[in-house]
Amino acid sequence: MLSLVVFLPLAVALVLPVVPRRAVPWTWIAVTVADLALIVSMWVAHGAGPGVAYEADVRWIPSVRAGYHVGLDGLSFPLVTLTAVLFAACAVYSIRQRHRVRAFAILFLFLETVCLGLFSALDLLLFFVFFDLSIVGMYFVIVLWGHGDRAASALKFFLYTFLGSLVLLLGFIGLYLGADPHTFDMVELTRNPPLAGSPGLAGLTLLAIGIGLGIKTPVVPFHTWLPPAHTDAPAAGSAILAGVMLKMGTYGFVRIAMPMLPDAWRRYALVFLIVGLVSVLYGALVALAQDNAKRLVAYTSVNHMGYIVLALGAAGYASGDVDARRLAVTGAVTQMVSHGLITGALFLLCGVLYDRTGSYDLGRFGGIARTAPVYSGMLALAAFASLGLPGLSGFVAEFQIFAGTIGSGTTAAAVTGALAVLGILVTAALFLRVLHRAVLGAPGELSGQVGDARRPELAAIVPLLALSVLIGVAPRVLLDTIEPLSAAVTALVGR
Repeated sequence: MLSLVVFLPLAVALVLPVVPRRAVPWTWIAVTVADLALIVSMWVAHGAGPGVAYEADVRWIPSVRAGYHVGLDGLSFPLVTLTAVLFAACAVYSIRQRHRVRAFAILFLFLETVCLGLFSALDLLLFFVFFDLSIVGMYFVIVLWGHGDRAASALKFFLYTFLGSLVLLLGFIGLYLGADPHTFDMVELTRNPPLAGSPGLAGLTLLAIGIGLGIKTPVVPFHTWLPPAHTDAPAAGSAILAGVMLKMGTYGFVRIAMPMLPDAWRRYALVFLIVGLVSVLYGALVALAQDNAKRLVAYTSVNHMGYIVLALGAAGYASGDVDARRLAVTGAVTQMVSHGLITGALFLLCGVLYDRTGSYDLGRFGGIARTAPVYSGMLALAAFASLGLPGLSGFVAEFQIFAGTIGSGTTAAAVTGALAVLGILVTAALFLRVLHRAVLGAPGELSGQVGDARRPELAAIVPLLALSVLIGVAPRVLLDTIEPLSAAVTALVGR
């Protein structure tokens, strides 16, 4: 069943060239919705049970003990579902796409298979294959359908993230060579962590993995590829890049770095705390200075991903309170889901502005609530969710992160957690500034061109915001799924 879910979009992409042009958008939408329905049914059938479900393990490259090994657990279930939701939303949003529609749909279906495969992979080599393919797919999305200086932005994105993947591969080779017997199987590497008796080599391996995943996340100082890539990518591309692909980095920290290198993670927990804190504050402050709506949202992604790294760093303090550390990991995974929904919606909302006016310049808008009340309402809800207003998913995630980090019982975690709270204050200021200037301010030169949201835009964005509200009001289903995984990761790091 899981292999069907992963490869169904790719299978349809292969036959899409013979589908009549008028049916291409509807075929794209149908397959993404069908894939989402399959994933939801699998989640419902599995419930919140522990362990790996829907596992498949087939020999692939026996000489290095690499296999086609996939499965779903409390970490991958939410992210696979998030992936399906965002790809379905982008398919609906893009129904009015007119430029190279067939190629656009094929590339997004390819990317969906790649992203689903990565979050399902239980083999390092398989993980790496999907990791690299995601870079190739997004490069072509930016360079072929982007705007502005799209060629330069796509090249910078590719070179940065491809370099990160090469460094990541070095880390994976270190794990492989340190395992006895040598293997790329994640389950085996988690059960018997490699390099346990070699702190120096374990530290170097963690450094390689940390840099590779840190570029993908991205954290400061490896974030500079992100703003131009987002600014010049099409709206659907930005939504997938921020909502899904950035999670590959933080997912890798929880799935690979923490359980496979627990001693090294504990030893360098302070480094991750500091990197997370710097990303939180830097991302929020730079976003506050932006007049380009897309760059603003891009820098808030640096801020929000910093919260995740901060929480995972706090979880590395084995001397801290176990319950608090477990809460921090749960909050980190919840933040991955919340950020995907909210930022995906924000980038699609930015896309609506650009479709109407050809500009992201916030200084040229004002008073759009008069001409686009529904659009303005969605923008306000997405902004409040991003700044962590209670009743929305951002609050649930950030409350757990701060409670777990500050309550861990260690001075370093408590101090960095307390300082990171300033990031929420700055985020609130920047989004209120946007709402004041663009939605409620005096009319701008482009305000008259901003018509209200159309039906495809509503059908794409409203479900994302509704899920954010649902998680904010009734998070139990999500948390019940994540918490067994959080307990397992915390126990592995603390052993």
